[in-house]
Amino acid sequence: MTTFDENVPATVEFSVPGLVAADADELVGLLQDRLTALVDLALTLKHVHWNVVGPHFIAAHHMVDDHVGTVRRMVDETAERIAALGGVPRGTPGAVVTQRNWDDYPVDRADTVAHMTALDAVYVGVIESYRAAVSASADRDPMTQDMLIDHCRALEQLHWMVRAHLEGENGEIGRTP
Repeated sequence: MTTFDENVPATVEFSVPGLVAADADELVGLLQDRLTALVDLALTLKHVHWNVVGPHFIAAHHMVDDHVGTVRRMVDETAERIAALGGVPRGTPGAVVTQRNWDDYPVDRADTVAHMTALDAVYVGVIESYRAAVSASADRDPMTQDMLIDHCRALEQLHWMVRAHLEGENGEIGRTP
């Protein structure tokens, strides 16, 4: 049985052709951070799906479930890219808890406004770290960067949907729906 070792480097002989070993190592670490964030986001979104209540329940309930599907596809694509680069994707609950460096989602059973406000903050954090990953991958591997750009674009669209629940007619955030 293989045990988790956060210091396992990329297996260069199984990495993609033409990629320098040091770059593969860096990309695997960068992608593992994204994988951790995405697994956490998918679980958080399911938590919201189960715990949102109130007059706008059904809209939020269905919207968030659609978000889960999109994020789960990103999880799979990210894990497979880590493997293609010669790394070992770590998506177990223990690995996610060990590797994440942010606080747990703070809202349990609550109305749409409370959940959308909390999700707004979650998406900001995930998107900011994605944009940093896009920049960090620029000179190392254009295929990995392309995947990260696609993910970031999709996350920004999901975030827009969350913010639309909080936005007033004049673009101000914080309106009670």
